Amino acid sequence: MSLDQHRREVDRIDREILRLLGERLEVARAIGEAKLKTGAPVYAPQREEQVLSSLVEAAPNIPASGVRSVFREVISLSIGAQMAKPVAYLGPEGSFTQQAQLRAFGSSVPSLPLRSIGDVFAAVESGEASYGVVPVENSTEGVVSHSLDLLAESELKVVAQVTLSVEQCLVGFGTLDAVTRVLSKDIALAQCRGWLSRHAPNAALVETDSTAAAVEQVAREPQGAAAVASATAAESRGVPILARGIQDRRDNATRFFVIGLTANATGAKEEVTSVVLTLKHEPGALQAALSSFSDRGINLIRIESRPSRRRAWEYLFFIDFPGHWDTPAVQEAVAALKGRCEIVKWLGSYPQSAG
Repeated sequence: MSLDQHRREVDRIDREILRLLGERLEVARAIGEAKLKTGAPVYAPQREEQVLSSLVEAAPNIPASGVRSVFREVISLSIGAQMAKPVAYLGPEGSFTQQAQLRAFGSSVPSLPLRSIGDVFAAVESGEASYGVVPVENSTEGVVSHSLDLLAESELKVVAQVTLSVEQCLVGFGTLDAVTRVLSKDIALAQCRGWLSRHAPNAALVETDSTAAAVEQVAREPQGAAAVASATAAESRGVPILARGIQDRRDNATRFFVIGLTANATGAKEEVTSVVLTLKHEPGALQAALSSFSDRGINLIRIESRPSRRRAWEYLFFIDFPGHWDTPAVQEAVAALKGRCEIVKWLGSYPQSAG
């Protein structure tokens, strides 16, 4: 077969793929109408994970990352045809949270960049947005405290998680020697603390709402200013990159939560549940609470404490563990927890896959 013949065959296959995509989209619209009638959520991360895992298994000769990337966008077309309201995220455009939003929902779902994490929660609570995406934890610097505090206070549920490898860049006009101020979100500055102390020891560190917001400010006020942000945020605003990969750890990563009004029903092959609890003021309270899990063979993935902001020296404990809230083993553990804690609040259950 000649080169032209091969190309004609590729063109034929492409047209067949388009025909099938159109057919799939029509089915997706019908599914959307059925969901609307029953009140089921449009976004179903457990079902998506089932579909993606099945497709990866069905195509052993194609890299799993390629299968997931292609069908992430195929599924995004379907969700975009069903979703009436946008997905809110910590903006502006070019932020790492936008990258997480695209990883979770694809490019065909409308999005809404907002200035603060609190604004994202408020948009979902009010119905202005269908879902929200917020940063919750960094592998180098730990938790994003504002997100945890709002999760504890809000009735919104965690429905999915996304983990992104994070490469931080120093961006700005001029030269590194001329930098007198470095702007970024607090946790991004902390991820680069060592590098900045070595290469810009005299620069003042200035906190902003997000990494992308820092780039915007540098673009407006370039004199002596630089920002810690992604290459995407810099390139989209025409701000030069002075140095790449300035984070102190090569394996730097950030975890994001997708939050929504409705909790997930069980369905994914591997799921994680997040809860927050407060302990009774008595000896051995934490040990007793943790034994609710260990006695049932449930391994804890993460435990984090935060001041409760209700009373001095009272703490909230955020705990992640395998399994869905509604499974028997988890319900047994929760029943034991409720007898040993003042408050036990379910934050959500979601696929363990990080997108």
